[in-house]
Amino acid sequence: MTKTLFLIMSDDVKFDLAMRMAYNSYKSKRFDDMKIIYFGPSQKRLVQLEGELKDMFQELLQNKVIDSACIGVAQNMNIKPHLENMGISLMPAGERVGYYVNQGYEVITF
Repeated sequence: MTKTLFLIMSDDVKFDLAMRMAYNSYKSKRFDDMKIIYFGPSQKRLVQLEGELKDMFQELLQNKVIDSACIGVAQNMNIKPHLENMGISLMPAGERVGYYVNQGYEVITF
């Protein structure tokens, strides 16, 4: 059973690539189980989503592929209310990554 965690940290072109790869992986059922965690600069990019990427995000969120974004980063960047309004769970990223690694997930980092 292949379990994969996408850890998305970038806020530039890499963010867009990571979102497309994660979305296409989900749609194509490339992995038996997959989750996404946003950490660092990627969280600021989340609040700026529009168009196709926003639609992808919404579908991934509705289907519980997105696990969380880091609460500490959200507070430091003053974007916590924006992320909460988007419906994303905010939790300590280190704890969430540790949880998935201990569950045998392979981590793909962007």
